[in-house]
Amino acid sequence: MNTKPTLLPKSITLFTFIVGILCALGFRALIVLDKLNPSYVRTVWYFSVIGYIYFFAFRYYISVKRRNIIKNNDLLLKLSQKESLSEQDKELISYILLSIIQSKESANYCFIFVMSIFAIILDLFILK
Repeated sequence: MNTKPTLLPKSITLFTFIVGILCALGFRALIVLDKLNPSYVRTVWYFSVIGYIYFFAFRYYISVKRRNIIKNNDLLLKLSQKESLSEQDKELISYILLSIIQSKESANYCFIFVMSIFAIILDLFILK
């Protein structure tokens, strides 16, 4: 690999995180909207689906980028054979680790989990 990968601007990752959160919320809100105001269900559903298309395409792009860096530079092989890592190898590994650390992926998963439980409770016990 000839070029050093760079992290995306925080504004892009924050925007994507917010889109993911809003879509997760939108899908969970469908249960409530269906009972309270069904006329909004299709709008929220389309917003959530289109937002998730963007969100998961972005997550796929990041995963492929990380995977390609590891594969194209034989980083796993070099680590398993305890080869001396070049400065470029160290920079690539640092990029991957920093990319994982700065990712808001865990917060998104946690939010989806909590909102899913909340939506189920709302549907079963409050919105009967």
